Amino acid sequence: MELAFTIANLVIAAIMAGIIGVWVYFLAYMTKSFRQAPTLESFDRSGASPLPKVSVILPARNEELYIARCLDSLLAQDYSNFEIIAINDSSTDRTGEIMKEYAARDSRLVHVNAPAKPEGWAGKNWACHEGYLRAKGEVLLFTDADTKHSPSAMSFAVGQLVSQNLDALTAVPRLICNDFWTKITLPALAIFLHTRFSPLRVNDPNNKTGYFFGSFFAITRSTYEAVGTHVGVRQELVEDGALGGKVKEGKFRMKMVRGERQIEAVWARDLPTLWHGLRRLMIPLYYQNRSGANMMAAAVFFILFAPFALLPYLPAATLSNNVTFQILLGLQLAAIALIISTTAVQCRLGVFESPAYALASPLSGALISFGFLSAIADARKKGAVSWRDRQYTVNESQHPIH
Repeated sequence: MELAFTIANLVIAAIMAGIIGVWVYFLAYMTKSFRQAPTLESFDRSGASPLPKVSVILPARNEELYIARCLDSLLAQDYSNFEIIAINDSSTDRTGEIMKEYAARDSRLVHVNAPAKPEGWAGKNWACHEGYLRAKGEVLLFTDADTKHSPSAMSFAVGQLVSQNLDALTAVPRLICNDFWTKITLPALAIFLHTRFSPLRVNDPNNKTGYFFGSFFAITRSTYEAVGTHVGVRQELVEDGALGGKVKEGKFRMKMVRGERQIEAVWARDLPTLWHGLRRLMIPLYYQNRSGANMMAAAVFFILFAPFALLPYLPAATLSNNVTFQILLGLQLAAIALIISTTAVQCRLGVFESPAYALASPLSGALISFGFLSAIADARKKGAVSWRDRQYTVNESQHPIH
């Protein structure tokens, strides 16, 4: 029996050592990204150039709680040459009425009722395409209805686009957490975001990583058309990321900046939308690369949750009564300390919430892990993804398996 526990201790200790290595990397890279990533407002404004007309494309479905705040922030921009194309995506609440009221008061706002989306389109993608068809600007600025912009956000974005001769620019927003579950879960998700889709990667022309934040990205009309517009990503459930990938793949000049001081957005409104948001991230990945998605879900489980899940094993491990238990205990406690401390840094510097929420890392790790695992288990079911009051079924025809 003692030999069996000794072997088990060594195996788990090896796993913990690997997890520690991953979290050391996360902490180091995340800190580097926070320190070195450019910001939306930091650029050389000396070169005076004619400012192009901007068409803000704002799709919205059932956003009556947020749409007025978003429109107020857009209409208050200090940029002088813009229009807003506000697209009502078959809302069943007062979203369309609110848009219409604003359009009646301000000629800069064009209200569009999008036709019912055709088969094979995701709703937001269809609404964005309808907005593009009516846009007159040389620069298209895509944003979401639950986003709030500072008065200078557009000026900063277009200023960088023009002065640095960019084809596209996206800003990392401050993500607002409205409920307890989002406050404990978002920091862990943001850690992965800062490593996988860091501005340091996106801004490196030798790195293949490309990504847009749907809450704020500006792209020249010519670039948008060259990558196929939203027609090219019409079935994608994470269309902003897919479109950003196409821009990077096309070797266009793109830039990602930190925009938390200028832009804020709501990622999830409550536990149900958080849960479906997690599934929405994983299911498309499953059809792009089934084995890769399985490996990612397993890795997330081990990295985020395994050190906590294995705590009940420690009393049994004492039966080995040798040095392997001390090794295991030290490594497991070190892994837990790293998870909590790294999450606390992300709480403070990334999502601007109290570092105390990092103490709920076992809960957030369980929620994210089981959200991803349930998404894979349900991926083939009809209506596997629920998003903005619509059911989506993802299949191989949308995402060829690699």
